[in-house]
Amino acid sequence: MPIMIKQTIAVAAPIISDWHFPHMPMRLAQVGEPDGETTPQADVLVAEPEVAKPPMYAVVMYNDNYTPMEFVVYILQSEFRHSMDSAVEIMLTIHNSSKGIAGIYPKDIAETKAKKVNSLAHREGYPLLTQIEPHQGE
Repeated sequence: MPIMIKQTIAVAAPIISDWHFPHMPMRLAQVGEPDGETTPQADVLVAEPEVAKPPMYAVVMYNDNYTPMEFVVYILQSEFRHSMDSAVEIMLTIHNSSKGIAGIYPKDIAETKAKKVNSLAHREGYPLLTQIEPHQGE
């Protein structure tokens, strides 16, 4: 539950200068106050900001019969920063289960990584497909 703090903020009357006498500042009188000497008060409630974690997305790589396993391991190491052992394990999961998760990121990062991997694969002539899926946190 957010913590509510009641603060009072003073609102000062704006200072203007008369165009007849630009060197002499004048204070505008507040509405309902004949002398303009008092300043109105406003109540403001200040709460701690609620910061939610962004929704996470899994970058999923799909198996195909043409992309070499070595290329998949290379992609997992270079683009997703996996160690050799981790990359080989993920590659085998992709090979045996038809798909595997290369990484979990916020949506914009996941989209960028998936597009970059697809671009690299197609540039090398491989049909490797990488997409993103919403990931339910564990």
